[in-house]
Amino acid sequence: MSTNLPPRQNFGSIRSKFTIVASQYNEEFTQALIDNCQEELNIVQPGCTIELIRVPGAFEVPVAVKAVLNRTSADTTDVVIALGVIIKGSTDHADLIGTSVTNALMQLGLEFTTPVIHEVLLLEDEKQAFARCIASQLNRGREAARAAAQMAELFHTTFKNA
Repeated sequence: MSTNLPPRQNFGSIRSKFTIVASQYNEEFTQALIDNCQEELNIVQPGCTIELIRVPGAFEVPVAVKAVLNRTSADTTDVVIALGVIIKGSTDHADLIGTSVTNALMQLGLEFTTPVIHEVLLLEDEKQAFARCIASQLNRGREAARAAAQMAELFHTTFKNA
C-alpha cells in the first residue's frame, strides 16, 4: 500500500467535466472523500466542471456510473470518479460488495473507453477510514482527483486529437 499521495500536477490548460458518483453510506467518511476530491480537482484543473451524484451505498455506485456513461454525447463526462467507504464486519458481506464493485467499475471503464477512477474503499475499521478519507497523508479523495485530472489530460491530448 502506498503511504503518500502522488505528486500534485497542474492541468489547467484543459477544461474537463468530472462526475463524482458517491455513496451516502458511512456519511462522515464519504463526505470527506467528496470534499477533498472536489477541492483538489479545483486546484489541479481550475475551471473544471464537477457534477456530484449520490447513491445509497457502494453496491449502487456501478449502476449510476453506467447511467452517466450512457448519456448522450452532448452531456458526456470526461472522467467518472467513484467514491465510497465499505467497512468490514464479522461476515463476508463487505468483501463480496467490494469485489463486485471493483469488477463492475473496471468493466464499465473498458466498455465505454472512459476513465473510471475507483476509490470505493474496503477498510478494516473506522481508524483506517479516518486515515484515508479525512487525514492528509493517505487522503484517497485527493488521490482520486489527481488521477482523474491526469487521465483527463491523457485522453484529451492522446486519444481525442488522434
